Amino acid sequence: MKKLLANLLRRFGVLRYDFLVARQDTFPQTPETEPDELILVESGAIQKWACLSCPGGCGERIALSLNPDRRPRWKIKTDFWQRPTLHPSVHQQNDCGCHFWVKKGQVHWCKGGRPQTPMEKAE
Repeated sequence: MKKLLANLLRRFGVLRYDFLVARQDTFPQTPETEPDELILVESGAIQKWACLSCPGGCGERIALSLNPDRRPRWKIKTDFWQRPTLHPSVHQQNDCGCHFWVKKGQVHWCKGGRPQTPMEKAE
């Protein structure tokens, strides 16, 4: 119900987000997640993974470890509307090269971290 209301508020420009959290207890088996969905894999109160589609458009699924004993690792917090905040930033090491933060469900691009458009590559 909360997601439905959040989508409605988004449509009217009241609530802004690029991602909302969807919780599940197993790692997602499908190669792609929904573009506006961050899947939080957790077992009880233990957060294990945060999975999302790359916002740069390359289509790659990003899986971020939330295990405090592993490196690298991320932390995630969600607000009332289930908008995620990730810490630290996410930096893709593939050809896409995206580098961004997710704060209150919105993607904030780091300087030079957004993929180049075809026109920029031609220059």
